[in-house]
Amino acid sequence: MSEAEVITRIENGVGRITLNRPKAIHALNRAMCETMTEALLAWRDDPAVSSILIDHAGERGFCAGGDIRMIAESGAGDASEAKAFFLAEYRLNHLMFDYPKPITAIVDGIVMGGGVGISEPARVRIATERTTYAMPETGIGLFPDVGGGWFLPRLPGQTGVWLALTGARLKAADTVALGIHTHFVAADDLIDLVESIGYHPHAPNADADAWASATGPAPLEPYREAIDRLFAFDTVEEIFSALAAEGSDWAMAQLAILKTKSPQSLKVTLRQLRTGATLNSFADNMAMEYALGGRVVRTHDFQEGVRAVIVDKDNAPKWSPATLDGVTDAVLDDLFAPLPDNEKWTPLA
Repeated sequence: MSEAEVITRIENGVGRITLNRPKAIHALNRAMCETMTEALLAWRDDPAVSSILIDHAGERGFCAGGDIRMIAESGAGDASEAKAFFLAEYRLNHLMFDYPKPITAIVDGIVMGGGVGISEPARVRIATERTTYAMPETGIGLFPDVGGGWFLPRLPGQTGVWLALTGARLKAADTVALGIHTHFVAADDLIDLVESIGYHPHAPNADADAWASATGPAPLEPYREAIDRLFAFDTVEEIFSALAAEGSDWAMAQLAILKTKSPQSLKVTLRQLRTGATLNSFADNMAMEYALGGRVVRTHDFQEGVRAVIVDKDNAPKWSPATLDGVTDAVLDDLFAPLPDNEKWTPLA
């Protein structure tokens, strides 16, 4: 493959975008987002392009997220580089969400964070037996951005809240059952699927239907009732109490996981999802997440989470505040405050 981090070209009426940063599991940086945006804008009104397909080179995964080290280094200063990245990334997410031509995302392997942001807006979202989906941001002091405030609360019941707070990892049987991905296609059939889409570029959904197969039972299904009941509250404290009162092995395991996460991130994330559920447009959600992101990356917990998980890899973050009661409503209000008009996120013109 080319050395370019994103490869774009037109093949058989399909605008092809291939992520090509395999050593970093295609973690997104600003230049990659801008390259994808440029291609999508060029193809939007191009009669030679009937649909878009986004995939990745190599076999390690689709996209592990954003360039977290860069974001943390920027957040340790004035966060200007982090904000510039978020501006470009969120504009790409919104461009894909509103795109007039069908987009197909082949999510083969790991898809987390920023990878979710460039696959969830696609009309056709294909998982394979190698797919592992997660939004693990509460474990590094962040929150599930890139549209998580829009997509997660719109999953069935409270599954999106559970996913966002715990950072749980799902395989294809669960992602398809929840509607995160629209189809399951065996990895060995992907080459044939892509070729088939080239024959019918106007209708990638029909080709995905033709190549799709059953995933088998969804492992999460037996816990859906408990998730909907125990994660339905509007405060993290109430969720903790409900899990403790439930007392089952599963509930206690969820509580133990939550207690390892940043208390600030848990509260930020729950408010983000509850707010996102009430918004009328994806653009409004992205504006909320942009204001929030520029502030959260400068907090102690994000800096400490990146140190513990990504830099030093001791997986022993020291959160501050260390407990939920230390994260006050006033702290949350400050993080969620709207930006001045001249600093607000806006979609591409």
